[in-house]
Amino acid sequence: MGNGITYRDAGVDIDAGNALVEAIKPLAKATARAGADAGLGGFGAFFDPKRAGFRDPILVATTDGVGTKLKIAIEAGQHSTIGIDLVAMCVNDLVVQGAEPLFFLDYFATGKLDVATATSIIAGIADGCKQAGCALIGGETAEMPGMYAKGDYDLAGFSVGAVEREAAITGLNVADGDIVLGLGSSGVHSNGYSLVRKIVEMSGLGYDAEAPFAKGQSLGAALLTPTKIYVRSCLAAIRAESSKLGGVKALAHITGGGLLENIPRVLPKDLACTIDAASWTLPPVFAWLRKIAGTDAQEMARTFNCGIGMILVVARDDAAHIAKTLRDAGETVNEIGRIGPRAAGAPGCEVRNTGHW
Repeated sequence: MGNGITYRDAGVDIDAGNALVEAIKPLAKATARAGADAGLGGFGAFFDPKRAGFRDPILVATTDGVGTKLKIAIEAGQHSTIGIDLVAMCVNDLVVQGAEPLFFLDYFATGKLDVATATSIIAGIADGCKQAGCALIGGETAEMPGMYAKGDYDLAGFSVGAVEREAAITGLNVADGDIVLGLGSSGVHSNGYSLVRKIVEMSGLGYDAEAPFAKGQSLGAALLTPTKIYVRSCLAAIRAESSKLGGVKALAHITGGGLLENIPRVLPKDLACTIDAASWTLPPVFAWLRKIAGTDAQEMARTFNCGIGMILVVARDDAAHIAKTLRDAGETVNEIGRIGPRAAGAPGCEVRNTGHW
């Protein structure tokens, strides 16, 4: 007895998993908010919407990942911010419905658990949760030998938010003549990285080389700039006095599909959006990607955020007030387009003046 094969022999280290749980408990505790104590260790976690201040809430749920941006984090050996991306991809989708993120859960899977790397990743998740004002109430760590190459891992995130029933944003009252406000992105965010990685390969640069578009930063670090979390600023705009009259009519998180594919998702079928590319400056990272790849402007606009990470469709009379509220909350805001009638067979979004890029 005692000489039989163990779970550790099969590649799964229960002790390492327990060590990780202990390491991340204070990280989760730091995200506690009204309605949740953000404690870890149980089989499930409770959340009390009434304690969070809601009267008649509708729950909104999202799930997302980080995509192949993970490959850059792994190859560059930089894991501290990828968790922020994971949270951002979920909570930014919640706020477009007018929902306040309440709690977040993560799924982390790897072939062999490295406690230091996993702790760094989850510290980033906790950071993102604090930025969004939601509690990290649980998650799953899966050590799966044979499923992942050495050093590889995958992430998925799950978040639930709430909005008072009468305050849900659906885009149904968007009208001809409404204004489109664009909020500046922090970079590529978390979409289009399969193309980004191909372009880096074409450039011949390593991730440890200086970024041609960001002096003093390595290419890996620059491309790993985390996705901006727009929750606090957008909730401020939604809850501003003018918005109580319906000022913010729709929001769109600019993710996979870029500007061209995401904005029409929040518009009535008989309306379209015209975007003026000359109304903001294309950030240097996108200019570099386009230069190396020779990608045309339309392909850029349907792949990347091109410097606009979130848009708000607002009533013309409320545009200046809402833009001020967003700027006061720290956003870079530009009036980038208009809503108008959509002709039969016409696209739901057109980006003009792309020669400016």
